Amino acid sequence: DNDMVQLYLSLRYVFNDPIHGTVELHPLLIKIIDTPQFQRLRNIKQLGGAYFVYPGASHNRFEHSIGVGHLAGQLVEALRTRQPELDINDRDVLCVKIAGLCHDLGETGPFSHLLSQFFIPKVPPPRSTKASVEMFDHLVKSNNLELEAYGLILPEDMDFIKQMIEGLKDPKAVQVSPWPYCGRPKEKSFLFEIVANKTNGIDVDKFDYFARDCYHLGMQNNFDHLRFIQFARVIKVKKDGLNHICCRDKEVGNLYDMFYTRNCLHRRAYQHKVNKIIEHMIAEAFLKADKHIKIEGSQRQMFTLSTAIGDMEFLTFDYGMKDKDPINNVYFYSKRNPDTAFNITRDQVSKLLPACFSEQLIGVYSRNTDQSMEDARKHLDQWCIRKGRPQDRDREASATGDREASATGDRESLGHREQRGLGYREPWALGAAVKAEPFRRRRLNPSDGRTGRRR
Repeated sequence: DNDMVQLYLSLRYVFNDPIHGTVELHPLLIKIIDTPQFQRLRNIKQLGGAYFVYPGASHNRFEHSIGVGHLAGQLVEALRTRQPELDINDRDVLCVKIAGLCHDLGETGPFSHLLSQFFIPKVPPPRSTKASVEMFDHLVKSNNLELEAYGLILPEDMDFIKQMIEGLKDPKAVQVSPWPYCGRPKEKSFLFEIVANKTNGIDVDKFDYFARDCYHLGMQNNFDHLRFIQFARVIKVKKDGLNHICCRDKEVGNLYDMFYTRNCLHRRAYQHKVNKIIEHMIAEAFLKADKHIKIEGSQRQMFTLSTAIGDMEFLTFDYGMKDKDPINNVYFYSKRNPDTAFNITRDQVSKLLPACFSEQLIGVYSRNTDQSMEDARKHLDQWCIRKGRPQDRDREASATGDREASATGDRESLGHREQRGLGYREPWALGAAVKAEPFRRRRLNPSDGRTGRRR
């Protein structure tokens, strides 16, 4: 029997992924994937309503989660190979892979963030911020997964996995004594930065969704996550006395590309105005249907769309750390001193880096195309004047008599436009940009990867 168990544990299951190629997974990860709780991710679109704007964006949370689990294993294995002194063992590796695989288990419904951002806040009860952790607990218990059979130690490893899924929410708290987190000692604090890095936002979750979303959206991904993994190194930082994952100094430009890719994805896809309109409409449909659609729960009780979750518009564009430069929280090392961690200032990188890392847009959406729409536009203009913010560029040009500027103005200005497609008239949108120091702003044109999009 022991020989059979050892033979089973030695086997690996292979997937073919369009992003990462051949993906090899541990048998315990396959057990988790085969549960109903994980299989539900097949029906949750990664980008919600963006599928109605970008027809190729039909991918879902299922393959993204497998990709994150794969990349988490790649990064921790690379660290173990290059730095055996870190004492990374098989249990550490398996726990990191499980955390990567299960980080999105708590996604609420078929349109991903659409439900959590537009529907759930409008109906009680509020969604738990620990949904993925709670779903992971439920997955293990309801499917009687025997984690000990794969070498894990409970409850220590369960706590460790759940903390990696959540991430260390308060990086400053780790500087206190004693070490406030259970599961792994202070010497292995770097393991908490792999799946959900709350310190600087550089983690394998972003590595996968940047590559996967760009692939399905038909956009260019300028960030090479394999180079990051290749140059990643754990160094003890004097500032807080913790071991952090550091990057080679020459890779700082690659990291700026990563955060710029994030900004481009938000501007051109995640926060696309037609996407937002569609998501608002879907959320309104859910609100109207909430009292009428009943779902049978695990204990055979009946739930509405909103209450079933408990049973197992400002738009902000930034680099992931609000108005801060995320690279300020990244530690680097040099070829000459590979065991010394240091920060790199923006002046040491380039004079052409963005001066501001956050800006906001205000959008007003309406189904009406009559006088009420024009009244809304006037009120928005008056609000902008009172607040000292720029008005809608098309109207501003028209008001000054510059007809030519209005006709040939920026294609990305938010104005009163008719959106047509697939035989129906979509809602109209108007908006105004909130004044902010622009960061690497570009005027997109039809040759900038947008020729196949509906307008």
